[in-house]
Order: sequence, then C-alpha cells, then structure tokens
Amino acid sequence: MSTTNGVDVDALGEAIDAISDDSTVGQFTFHAETEWTDGLRCETTIDEFDQAGERVQTREFTIEGDEPEQILGQRTAPNAVELLLAALGSCLSVGYAANAAAMGIDLEDIRFEMDGDVDLRGFLGIDETVRPGYEGITCTAYVDADAPEAELVELRERAEATSPLIDSITNEVPVETDLVAATKP
Repeated sequence: MSTTNGVDVDALGEAIDAISDDSTVGQFTFHAETEWTDGLRCETTIDEFDQAGERVQTREFTIEGDEPEQILGQRTAPNAVELLLAALGSCLSVGYAANAAAMGIDLEDIRFEMDGDVDLRGFLGIDETVRPGYEGITCTAYVDADAPEAELVELRERAEATSPLIDSITNEVPVETDLVAATKP
C-alpha cells in the first residue's frame, strides 16, 4: 500500500478506474434529517447514503445548529451559514489532500480560513433587494508542502475545479421542497 498524506494512492487509482469503467459506481445520494428541537435550535442526523442505487448504513453523526444571541439564539452550536463555511473547508481539505497525493506532493500542513458576509435585512425580509444568503465568501488556503509554488498553484486549481462544495455554492443547484402538514381536528 502506497500512501501520501494519509491517502492510499493505490486505492484512489483503483476507485478512479472503477468509476471510469462503470459510472454508476460513482453515483451517490446523500441523506440528512434535521429536526427542530426548541427556540432556534435544531439537530441534524446523518447515518446513511446510497451508492449505485444501494443503501449504505453508516455510523451516525449528529450536527447541532443554533443562532448567536444577537440573532435571538442561545449560541449552543454554529448556525447554518457557519456550517456551510465548515463544509467548504472540509471539502477543500479533502480535495487538496487527495489531489496532492495523486500529484505526489507531501503535505506538511494545510489550513483554510473562510469568511462570509451576510446582511440580515434579506433573511428578515426587511429589504427584498438584499439577498438572504452570503453576499460573498473569501477563503485563504495555507499550505506547507515539499513542492514548488507552481505545483501548489496547480494543486489549488485541481482541488477547486473538482470541489463539490465550490460547485454547489457557485452554480445554481435546483432545490425542490415539499410540505407534509400535520392536520389538527
């Protein structure tokens, strides 16, 4: 087994070959269930996904959400827009590590700092010309590796070009919602 940055490079190559040979192997549907708990708090459970049409039960993860006191929460957990930044950082970390391994770059350290600007006038419906979500996100990658800067620039380009989160944030993703209302007599 050949590993770089803790990534099994042989297994990575085998996964790429398997998905190249049969694209259904690379088809995933991820699931999450969020339940309101009280006030502005909620809890999301993740414990399964589908791969190639087959349900895969996994370890259960619980992610809590809340709002800062300044937005009427109790700050018991990050809010949703902060969790989006965390998801972006996680996605980029995976992308940099896997792409660096494939490129033969040994990473000593990698860290991402993300900032996003939100104007609550949009969220609160005060001004419909203000979007309710992020107006912009900035991300700085700090990379310590045994590679020349030109290779690190190529690493950045590869990681960002293939990042599911960058793609989902920068391109319009259709979201379909349904409402199932509990009726009271």
